[in-house]
Amino acid sequence: MTAQFPVVRPRRLRRTPALRRLVAETHLHPSDLVLPLFVKEGITEPQPIASMPGVVQHTRESLRKAAHDAVEAGVGGLILFGIPAVKDGRGSAADDPAGIVQKGLRDLSADLGDATVLMADLCLDEYTDHGHCGILTGSGEVDNDATLERYASIAVAQAAAGVDVVAPSGMMDGQVAAIRTALDEAGYGNVAIMAYAVKYASAFYGPFREAAECAPQFGDRSAYQQDPPNAEESMREVLLDLDEGADFVLVKPALTYLDIVRRVRDTVHVPVAAYQVSGEYAMVEAAAAQGWIDRDRIIMETLISARRAGADIILTYWATEVARSLRA
Repeated sequence: MTAQFPVVRPRRLRRTPALRRLVAETHLHPSDLVLPLFVKEGITEPQPIASMPGVVQHTRESLRKAAHDAVEAGVGGLILFGIPAVKDGRGSAADDPAGIVQKGLRDLSADLGDATVLMADLCLDEYTDHGHCGILTGSGEVDNDATLERYASIAVAQAAAGVDVVAPSGMMDGQVAAIRTALDEAGYGNVAIMAYAVKYASAFYGPFREAAECAPQFGDRSAYQQDPPNAEESMREVLLDLDEGADFVLVKPALTYLDIVRRVRDTVHVPVAAYQVSGEYAMVEAAAAQGWIDRDRIIMETLISARRAGADIILTYWATEVARSLRA
């Protein structure tokens, strides 16, 4: 660049809203967004989640209404998390054909057909009585290989119920390969896998654990989720998951790991998703309730930051609200 001030004035292109729209480098569309939804067995009315104002544990009927509203607003996809009435050590409800997520998937598949992308979380923490993401050994550690057998069975159950994309979030070694093999062998080769390739052991998950009723009853998940100081480890996990058959990959959380989103986007040639997690949502809603921040602007700024970092898809609890505002 050779020209200098006063000839060069970058502010010229910031002068009006129309000019700023015209030269915007990053855009957010309703179809970029995926709405997480919680569905709980055995309740007759939606149950508010105290730490996530505006988010509820749905009944099957309220789930259908929320899903319809999201699709009508233009949201690109839905991801289901289930809370069963009964939990046990192996998470038996997770692959039960009559389990709550399988029922929810069948409802939404019948209602919406191909109008949206139906995803389902594929993990065990919501279904186990101990709150960990897998089968435990006698000493209380998560047994990686025994857990893979459960994940494979869950994937097939979700596929049979109409899921388009399974989303394994347990961070077990080899989980994508086990799931891909099981789906293919069961005749569900068209079901895609969104790999939680990068999932950090984060403090930002606290409100989710209330929503999904999945807080560990002892210890934590640091032995299988990733350590926050590490970045190269994330790249290794991403490449391993792609080698095992993942169709696209996800980084979780979003806001505090935008550098990782960027590194993944620069490394791979598949869609990259970022999960704007419960703690990110709760912090904004809590500060807004106190009148300390401009809620709507903060929401859009956080979402644009994820897109700017390289996320093609964003999982966010604000998906329906934001989609409506983008189409207004």
